[in-house]
Amino acid sequence: MRLTALATCLILAILPLLWLPTLPALPLIQAIAIAGCLLALIRHDITRYSGFWLLFFAWGALAAQSTVWPMQNLTRGPQKAGIEIVAVESDTAYRARIIQLDGKAVVPAVGVTLYGNTLPQPRCAGQRWSMTLSLRAVHGQLNDGGFDSQRYALAQHQPLTGRFTHAEVKDARCSLRARYLASLTTTLSAYSWGPVLMGLGMGERLAVSADVKDLMRETGTAHLMAISGLHIALAASVIWLLVRGMQFFIPVRWMSWRAPLVAGFCFAAFYAWLTGMQPPALRTVVSLGACLALQLSGRLWSPWQIWRVCIAAILLADPLAVLSHSLLLSAFAVAVLIFWYQWVPAPRLSAPWAVRAGVNLLHLQLGMLLLLLPVQIVVFHGFSLSSLVANLVAVPLVTFISVPLILLGMGLHLLPWPTMEKMVWALADGSLSLLFRFLTTLPDGWITVDKRWLWLTLLPWGAIVAWRMRGARTYPVVCVSVLVLATSPLWRENKTEGWAVHMLDVGQGLAMAIERQGRVILYDTGPAWPGGDSAQQLIIPWLRWHHLRPEGVIVSHDHLDHIGGLVSLRKAWPEMWIRSPLGWAGHDPCVRGERWQWRGLTFSAHWPLATTPQRGNNGSCVVKVEDGTHSLLLTGDIEAQGEKAMLSRHWQYLASTLIQVPHHGSNTSSSLPLVQRVGGHIALVSASRYNAWRLPSVKVARRYRKEGYMWLTTPRSGQLTVSFSQHGWQIHSLRDQILPRWYHQWFGAPGDNG
Repeated sequence: MRLTALATCLILAILPLLWLPTLPALPLIQAIAIAGCLLALIRHDITRYSGFWLLFFAWGALAAQSTVWPMQNLTRGPQKAGIEIVAVESDTAYRARIIQLDGKAVVPAVGVTLYGNTLPQPRCAGQRWSMTLSLRAVHGQLNDGGFDSQRYALAQHQPLTGRFTHAEVKDARCSLRARYLASLTTTLSAYSWGPVLMGLGMGERLAVSADVKDLMRETGTAHLMAISGLHIALAASVIWLLVRGMQFFIPVRWMSWRAPLVAGFCFAAFYAWLTGMQPPALRTVVSLGACLALQLSGRLWSPWQIWRVCIAAILLADPLAVLSHSLLLSAFAVAVLIFWYQWVPAPRLSAPWAVRAGVNLLHLQLGMLLLLLPVQIVVFHGFSLSSLVANLVAVPLVTFISVPLILLGMGLHLLPWPTMEKMVWALADGSLSLLFRFLTTLPDGWITVDKRWLWLTLLPWGAIVAWRMRGARTYPVVCVSVLVLATSPLWRENKTEGWAVHMLDVGQGLAMAIERQGRVILYDTGPAWPGGDSAQQLIIPWLRWHHLRPEGVIVSHDHLDHIGGLVSLRKAWPEMWIRSPLGWAGHDPCVRGERWQWRGLTFSAHWPLATTPQRGNNGSCVVKVEDGTHSLLLTGDIEAQGEKAMLSRHWQYLASTLIQVPHHGSNTSSSLPLVQRVGGHIALVSASRYNAWRLPSVKVARRYRKEGYMWLTTPRSGQLTVSFSQHGWQIHSLRDQILPRWYHQWFGAPGDNG
């Protein structure tokens, strides 16, 4: 049986984990494995490969089930556990592994993120503690085109979060890596680029400032910060060269020809362990192991065969790596290199070596810029135009100067040669200072791309294939048709019929978007927190990904969970108008009696009164949006007292098809008179799972359901979209309907906040 065919079979068997809506139950997995074994024994190629496909699929499904098990079984009560600290992120946040439960070993160990508590004594990675844990299943906010934190957590094998109520140290010793890391951190604190040196050498990116991260993202050099295959392969190459050099001075019978390969791999594994064995580093070690096995086989393998075997080895070792965007980027980048150099070889020049090296580097960066576009747009929703110029300088500087100096400095740190170590760190720091001085001179080249242009990013691939196969001459009609279809966003008009309201999943806050004809009116802007807000993290990326431009913002009231993203939105679109009941400079009034038209929709404010302005929840601006047939009532955080005052005057104007449930479903709001007077069909709630107030209230949900409303919440459904047209209305739930994936499911206690 061919190894590469088996590798392809494994990859195709694990890929369904990306799209399965639910995981098969354990008995079904066992049946699939048995059927696979039986088919694999039959001496017929198609039947045998089908059997192996079933076996590999069962292996992937079993790995996924083992990750789901802790979320379903360890979140229903206190757990007495033995844990090992993996990393210390702050004084009250730790990444750990559960290695024991009730005195019994847990295999494999379960990843958990602990937060909110301070340990009773100094803590570090490697310590072992006995704890009483209150655990929760990981749960992420889910918006169309947004960062999928739940998928990321499962790919990282961190399915649980929690707090401890009791902690007793069992082994206070720090790991060798932790002690080395602490010593290295102290040494590098004296250098201006010390955090970046730590990031490049040890993969510790927490200390790197947000400004540096943004600069590297905008210039397309962020990939240099990760402990990736480049760093580990470079370290392995140094050892390979040393051992290879020794072979010239040692008799052949004393040192096998395999020694440089094995030594390089062993050092790569050691360096990956030293940097914390982060997923990219682990995947690199697995790939190097696969390459080593292929080289030791004595056969000649093509680049595509090696690529398939390496990916298969990664997925065999860790099937959930298929959920990782970093694996997608790495695998796609290697495929790009193979394709680019096979289909568009570098030009052969009779010029000095420096010119040839510059041309080859330019050729490499041009290929990466053009052919990596599809995955960059999917993952990052944009690309950097300045990356071509930035990487022409950054890649050789970091690869051949900075990283070798950092590796040398890390080695000298173990030796009693402080003077030489300081000199090496000074040179490494100087090289980074030179790099960042250059990067800051480049213009902001980040180009945001919306999803309409996703298919256009495949044109460089198609153009290369068409050019090499002379497709323009052979199939001119096909080529022109593809080009016209790919550029359709330039000439295709926006739909004018109907409108939609989107309740974004922003956690414990509120942000809604009323969309029509490619334009948007926002109602509230979500929460803010130290160092960020919902607009930066969620709302602005969502608007740009969907090619929507906000023309105005309605602010219900001045609480931070509703107004948190206003400054960031105003900075992104300074021409937006703002309506609110706050009376602030630059804000148009949003009080009873205000009425305006927008793209065929009528907006009317029903609360608060202009004559008796209020602050806080009962001062929320209540707005009704209608098209003549369907209507939407936006209520902010109005409470029962404000509801009663509003109903006592013009209750007959509040009837609506859909209501945004006031105050996140709190029992202090949604009085029965309001629920009955609105008389709607749909009730939408914006809240966060695990919020401290246990919102939405079970009583409120029962009240709406009893009056005939469809009750939908963002903790349960993620982003909620209701589309209105002359034919009626339609609800789209992202978690349940649009993206029903097993890794998006509601794990843990069924009635937990929502």
